[in-house]
Amino acid sequence: QVQLIESGGGLVQAGGSLRLSCAASGRTFSTYAMGWFRRAPRKEREFVAAISWNGGDVAYANSVKGRFTVSRDNAKNTVYLQMNSLRPEDTAVYYCAAEAGGSYYLLKSGSSDYLGQGTQVTVSS
Repeated sequence: QVQLIESGGGLVQAGGSLRLSCAASGRTFSTYAMGWFRRAPRKEREFVAAISWNGGDVAYANSVKGRFTVSRDNAKNTVYLQMNSLRPEDTAVYYCAAEAGGSYYLLKSGSSDYLGQGTQVTVSS
């Protein structure tokens, strides 16, 4: 069993930045693909970003490409989401996700084996 704990959410003005962190329990973190989803009010959960087990491959939703950066530190069992040039439409609960097979393609398709509790990001205009 893997536990994912997100932090770093908050309120920020449009154009600002936030960095989300996700700390994972377990000794097999370095073998997992990791990613981020989000759910905005009255909308379905959507894929945001994913990173392969060794950080060699990344993927982003078109809506965040060029503004968000996903990274990981396997020594710290932590994955990050750096969010720049934030927009009001980025307002959502952001969830950290893990895919045990190491395939970030599955995360990109919206599938995950583990999901965190979520952290709220609110961008004011």
